[in-house]
Amino acid sequence: MALILVVEDNPVNMELTVDLLESYGHDVVQAEDGFVALEKVKEHQVDLVLLDIQLPRMDGLEVLSKFKADDSFSEIPVIALTAHSMRGDAERFISAGCIDYISKPIDIHNFKEKVQTHISPAK
Repeated sequence: MALILVVEDNPVNMELTVDLLESYGHDVVQAEDGFVALEKVKEHQVDLVLLDIQLPRMDGLEVLSKFKADDSFSEIPVIALTAHSMRGDAERFISAGCIDYISKPIDIHNFKEKVQTHISPAK
């Protein structure tokens, strides 16, 4: 199916996200912070990025801006995956360049649908 980059610094959240994606038949590349994510996206042809917004050293919005600034991977769809659930957060992340927003804790039914929506039909 698809190759998905998960950028998540919390090991429990990473494990849950990876387990879910793999159960849907996807392959997963993992990055625990933004610097690793930038390297992984250069090494792998990912189809989708799930990006935690609260990351150490470089927050998710900064990672997103670096993705969007590089023509090599600016077209990769990015979904914000975050515990931020204040009014206006989804709009803020989407206006920054994310194609969607998934709040934590993850609703597994909604999660699968959102991931599938943003993976090309050929995957």
